[in-house]
Amino acid sequence: MADKRQNNNDNGKMTVEEAGRKGGEATAKSHDKEFYEEIGRKGGEATSKNHDREFYEEIGQKGGEARANQRDDDNNRDGKMSKAEAGRKGGEARARQRDND
Repeated sequence: MADKRQNNNDNGKMTVEEAGRKGGEATAKSHDKEFYEEIGRKGGEATSKNHDREFYEEIGQKGGEARANQRDDDNNRDGKMSKAEAGRKGGEARARQRDND
C-alpha cells in the first residue's frame, strides 16, 4: 500500500500534510478565539482525567529544562550569561563576602 503522506501527482490527490494545513486554515477562518479556548479547556479536562500528578510533574520538568536550555543557548550567543549562572555567581560572591565580614 502506498504511503498516504507521499504526494502522488499522477492522481491529483493532495498529501495528508496539505489536507491538514488546508483544514486548519479553513477552521481558523470560521472560528473565533472562544472556540479555541473551549476546545483547549475540554482537552485539558480530558487529559486531567486520564493522567495523574506524576504525569504533570514530568512534563513540567521537561518543559522547564527545555526552556532553561533555550535561554542558555540564546544568552550564550550574544556573550551574556544565563540567569541561573548569574544567580549562582551572585550567591557565591555573597557567601564569600559574609565569610570575610
